[in-house]
Amino acid sequence: MKDQIFVTRSSMPRLDEYIDEIKDIWDSHWMTNMGTKHQKLQQQLISYLGVPYIDLFTNGHMALELSLQALGFHKGEVITTPFTFASTTHAIVRNGLTPVFCDIDPLTYTIDSSRIESLITDRTVAIVPVHVYGNICDIGEIERIAKKYGLKIIYDAAHAFGETYKGKGIGSFGDVSCFSFHATKVFNTIEGGASAYKDYDFGTKLYRLKNFGIRDSETVDGVGANAKMNEFCAAMGICNLKNIDEEIKKRKTVAERYRMHLENIEGIRLNIIQKDIKSNYAYFPVVFDEKIFGRSRNEVMDKLEESDIFTRKYFYPLTNTFACFHGRFDATDTPIALKLSKRVLTLPIYADLELESVDKICEIILKCKI
Repeated sequence: MKDQIFVTRSSMPRLDEYIDEIKDIWDSHWMTNMGTKHQKLQQQLISYLGVPYIDLFTNGHMALELSLQALGFHKGEVITTPFTFASTTHAIVRNGLTPVFCDIDPLTYTIDSSRIESLITDRTVAIVPVHVYGNICDIGEIERIAKKYGLKIIYDAAHAFGETYKGKGIGSFGDVSCFSFHATKVFNTIEGGASAYKDYDFGTKLYRLKNFGIRDSETVDGVGANAKMNEFCAAMGICNLKNIDEEIKKRKTVAERYRMHLENIEGIRLNIIQKDIKSNYAYFPVVFDEKIFGRSRNEVMDKLEESDIFTRKYFYPLTNTFACFHGRFDATDTPIALKLSKRVLTLPIYADLELESVDKICEIILKCKI
């Protein structure tokens, strides 16, 4: 286990720092229900992310699912992308809504904004674009389309924590932006998530949905879930937020080392560097063209695993090919996403990944080339 390299490793504060942060929980015995840690992290995130309001959740999926519910849609179509984690599509379907899959941009891997309008019908109620690998969607065009047709925008920002577009926090765009604070993310609260939004009244609905629909101590006039972040997770978030800028800086160093080895190699395509984006270096995807490189993505993955280096076929399979949706969708409607899903491999990247390990990973990859 010691010598194994995984695709990611959770960022953690010093043990004494975390213990110091949670000490007063033993005094108060207040472990959940929007305690002082929850409130402290909430305010810190509003400041760090540059958003008007934010609400914390037990995980990123509940942030997305309940945000969709809080918008009040009971039926209709939602334009989204299949090149994403299961959570995005499941949140739409679990709200009784129908996902309409739009293909992706071949350079950014985010939803292709030029195809969205052709998918809009009189049943369309919202767009759920996904920021992928830290690549940001075509925000300007998506917001233009949404305004033209009166649609809501709910960004899945699970990969985009701490990023900015033209100096503005990424969570401040759209009607809602939902973040994941899972242990594998750039910023984690062990497990957790958040929704950033502008509309105070929307926030009231969202808060009640995460807390059983409770209005006050004697009135429950809505049906809600239980999606509250506990104090121990919030405390981990408080500690990790102190170190987040340094963590991202270290990730950048790792990403640059990969580029030094793999840039301009025939048959390999690296992630683009977007203009006006302050990146968080969340993932390091590599796309293999088997005909040119000489080996498939799967063959490279297997070769790395022989050396205890574990990568991830992320995202594969596409959500519109899931067995739970058998017969409902046709993945050939999104050919670019389908092709990419069979070629992309995300390489290990985390703050503490040693540069010598990056060198070793790249050496193995380059030896695969025929």
